[in-house]
Amino acid sequence: MSEIALIGKKVGMTREFYKNGQLVPVTVIKMEKARIIQVIDQENRGYKAIQLGYGKIKNSKLNKAMKGYFTKKNTEPKRKLKEFKVENTEIYKEGNEFGLEIFKDIKFVDTRSKTIGKGFAGAMKRHNFGGLRASHGVSVSHRSHGSTGQRQDPGKVFKGKKMAGHMGDKLRTMQNIEIIKTDIENELLYLRGSIPGSKNTEVLVKKSVKNINKLTIDQKIEAAEKAKKTPDKKKKKWN
Repeated sequence: MSEIALIGKKVGMTREFYKNGQLVPVTVIKMEKARIIQVIDQENRGYKAIQLGYGKIKNSKLNKAMKGYFTKKNTEPKRKLKEFKVENTEIYKEGNEFGLEIFKDIKFVDTRSKTIGKGFAGAMKRHNFGGLRASHGVSVSHRSHGSTGQRQDPGKVFKGKKMAGHMGDKLRTMQNIEIIKTDIENELLYLRGSIPGSKNTEVLVKKSVKNINKLTIDQKIEAAEKAKKTPDKKKKKWN
């Protein structure tokens, strides 16, 4: 189950308190249950994968092709379909549903969501440019980005040049975010810290790709308490 992911909506941020009084900011995500729509075999496509459906959508908003597809699979229409490659397809069956229980024994996850759109922004705001001089001949171009090209050769501006343009509204991945707690009854996932995006932003959550030896907050608190209980060894004084 660690190969697949869930999709949820960002509810907002709040805080959690621990026994020692430590405050931790958390992001709350309302998760949606995923349903297996199709199991893809090696023989048919050349790879093993499962297709998952998320969310609900009215039948009237589907085109004929998608209506026929969901009717063939004998399942209710889903708003979003995603494929995930898996090693073993035998443990998955079409029609099965799963939710937050797949994160039961997982401590860290990766998230993918869209950042807040800032609209058209200048080079100073978008790329942290310093701008031109505040005096000595600079006229009406204090916040401009300066020259963007060379001479007749190459005679063009290279792709990817840092300039003014649309800022934000891009997919970003956050790695190794700690799960503070899971509320399976209300389908809420509490993650430590902030996550890119505004309220109601779609967030994809899956098991962390990188295997790192990182302590959770609970483990850090336990280690601190043990350190307090153990007596300090007195340093030997050399005569």
